[in-house]
Amino acid sequence: MTEPLRLGIAGLGTVGAGVVKIIRQKAALLEARGGRPITISAVCARNRVKDRGVPLDSYDWEDDPVTLAQREDVDVFVELVGGSDGPAKAATEAALRAGKDVVTANKALLAHHGQDLAEAAEKTGAVLRFEAAVAGGIPVVKTLTEGLAGNDITRVMGVMNGTCNYILTRMESGGLTYDAAFAEADALGYLEADPELDVGGIDAGHKLSLLASIAFGTQVDFDAVELEGIGRVSIEDIRQAADMGYKVKLLGVCQMTGRGLEQRMSPCLVPATSPLGQLDGGTNMVVIEGDQVGQIVMRGAGAGEGPTASAVLGDVLDIARGTRISTFGRPSGTLTRSKAAKTATPAPYYLRLMLLDKPGALAKVAAVLGEAGVSINRMRQRSHDQNTAPVLIVTHKTTRAALDNALAAMVGTGVVEGEPVALRIEHV
Repeated sequence: MTEPLRLGIAGLGTVGAGVVKIIRQKAALLEARGGRPITISAVCARNRVKDRGVPLDSYDWEDDPVTLAQREDVDVFVELVGGSDGPAKAATEAALRAGKDVVTANKALLAHHGQDLAEAAEKTGAVLRFEAAVAGGIPVVKTLTEGLAGNDITRVMGVMNGTCNYILTRMESGGLTYDAAFAEADALGYLEADPELDVGGIDAGHKLSLLASIAFGTQVDFDAVELEGIGRVSIEDIRQAADMGYKVKLLGVCQMTGRGLEQRMSPCLVPATSPLGQLDGGTNMVVIEGDQVGQIVMRGAGAGEGPTASAVLGDVLDIARGTRISTFGRPSGTLTRSKAAKTATPAPYYLRLMLLDKPGALAKVAAVLGEAGVSINRMRQRSHDQNTAPVLIVTHKTTRAALDNALAAMVGTGVVEGEPVALRIEHV
């Protein structure tokens, strides 16, 4: 009889409980697809008595995830604790040192320590898989490492934080301010304990750095991701974008350029008729462009019990079948240190600035943009509100460096109040 694949699951939150439920409810299906039974030897969580909606009394309990990771009756350590350091890192390292395979949903851990962990896995012949760490139930890691292995990837982009997409969607559909949509998302339980992980783009930036490593054969470099959250996007920006045929999305983009690897996570305008523009609510979408396959669009639930647990079990079944793949799709020693390139690919930009009611103010703004080499495509000045008036500008294609120079110079003109908002208009 084929020996079972024995799991040790650390972390019994939403995802961990979901994994246990699938294993209990679909044992026969998992065995048929994996070629061997999938069983749970032991579990670990901070609270033993909490009701998680699934029986746990048939499994051994460990209070320390490191101890769980080292148990003789654990073949695969499933890390669902979370956090870039602490118990999650210590337990994962312990499992890899012991030659045990690891499946994790921990994007922060891999974004900060991915290269070291990949090297540790290879030293003992272990496998480290993380499909559940990126875009929930969307099998984007498997697609990049396996399905598109014959392609040179030219660009990866996507909406990879459902909370931000929900907030921006509600601002548009309900005519809500950012603060009102944020409060609604919070009341629904969509936000992380630290909301800045969501609305600041950090969570999605972690995911983007992992996809960039796989796509371009580079060492994970989260510190090189240009991060900008959605906190400064106003209902006015949402309405103006719609008027021009665009939607505002927190968009992650990575691509290799002549200057190096661009990785950016920022609010952008995308065509309303594009797949990304039509993405509403908490759904995720990843778009991959390869030299042989063209453009692939993958859409699905980016979080939640079922989708994320499904991704965890996908990795577990690959291990059960004997599939052994390097962590980032190729041996860790071949991953290069990429040169980080600040966004250099030219694109048009949408600008919103508050112009003081002074003679020649608009001319000064236009002159500053012209001196920086930024050409204006169209401009609109809204009605006055006391001493200021919003001015909306769409530029022709320009580099972010030229635009930043222009925005910095505007401070010295004495006609602009506050910091202008600049949103890239992305071709998709």
